[in-house]
Amino acid sequence: MKTKSTLLILTFFLMTSMGFAQNKKTSSKKNQSMNIISGKVNISKYHSHDELDRMSKGELLGLYTERIKVIVNILPNIAFATKPGITMSDLGIPDTKENKKALENNVDASVSYFDSTIEFQKTILPYSDTRDLIAAILFYEETLKSLHTYNDYKSD
Repeated sequence: MKTKSTLLILTFFLMTSMGFAQNKKTSSKKNQSMNIISGKVNISKYHSHDELDRMSKGELLGLYTERIKVIVNILPNIAFATKPGITMSDLGIPDTKENKKALENNVDASVSYFDSTIEFQKTILPYSDTRDLIAAILFYEETLKSLHTYNDYKSD
């Protein structure tokens, strides 16, 4: 009988400590500032027209999708940041419940937009002309390269 009660008490303490550990993880996550830019923020390589000409349509579709993902994650937020790791606190934006909710809604909307765009692209993009795909990839790459000069447009 003593073994059963000891085992029961031990199980109770174990469950209680696990419950507090879960709450601590959840509350520390809630108190952390979210990044303004999250997700994929760079591409693996920039390409020349000749390199893209030698690729299969499947490879081009993958590059196109990768570039869209980066652009969707960065461009809407360049007024705040052009690199990941910047939080609202870093920018002097108060970490209020409303501001956090607005950022969470923005992140959710970006993810939803990206997912639906990619779903559409997987279905329709294979019908596109290869030359148009190459032109779009090169355009996206030039757009992404221009982010390196973004600070040149800022004046003090």
